[in-house]
Amino acid sequence: MARHVINADITGTVFKIETSVGAAVAADSTLIVLESMKMEIPVDAPIAGIVAEILVAEGEAIAEGQALIVIEG
Repeated sequence: MARHVINADITGTVFKIETSVGAAVAADSTLIVLESMKMEIPVDAPIAGIVAEILVAEGEAIAEGQALIVIEG
C-alpha cells in the first residue's frame, strides 16, 4: 500500500479536523479545514484510502509545505 503525505498549500491555522486515524476516505473528501486571513480553506484527499496519521492538531499554526496528514491507499 502506498503512503501519500498531504502538505499545506498555505500558512495558517488548523481550524477543524474532519477525519480520524483509521477512517476510510474517498478521493476529494475534506480532511482538514485551514484558516488563513479569516478564510476557511478545505484540504481534500487526493486519493481514496485509509487515514494512517494526522500530524497536526486543531488550533495549531502551520507553515506552507508542512505535512498535515498521511493516507494509505
